Amino acid sequence: GLCVAMPVLYATGNKWKAFGWSLLSGLTEPIGGLVGFAILQPVFTDLVFGIVFSMVGGMMVFIVLHELLPAAHRYMGSQWKATAWLVLGMFIMALSLVLFKL
Repeated sequence: GLCVAMPVLYATGNKWKAFGWSLLSGLTEPIGGLVGFAILQPVFTDLVFGIVFSMVGGMMVFIVLHELLPAAHRYMGSQWKATAWLVLGMFIMALSLVLFKL
């Protein structure tokens, strides 16, 4: 929503127009999720569920490593700190997954 609202706000100066466009763009996500679920429901087994989640997780990791980490290196000033925070965040996520299984 913010990535849609800010350019519209700066281009038009109208807060309500920026809010409206960001709301409209945000509504596409649950609609797309429902359409995808409706299409996949006949074949939606645990295997398909795992495949879909692994694909989405892979896309997220790619975006972080390909786009966000280089930007953090550029603007944070310290490459090792940005990488260390990334690794620490991944470790905390992995640890939480292990702890929730207990």
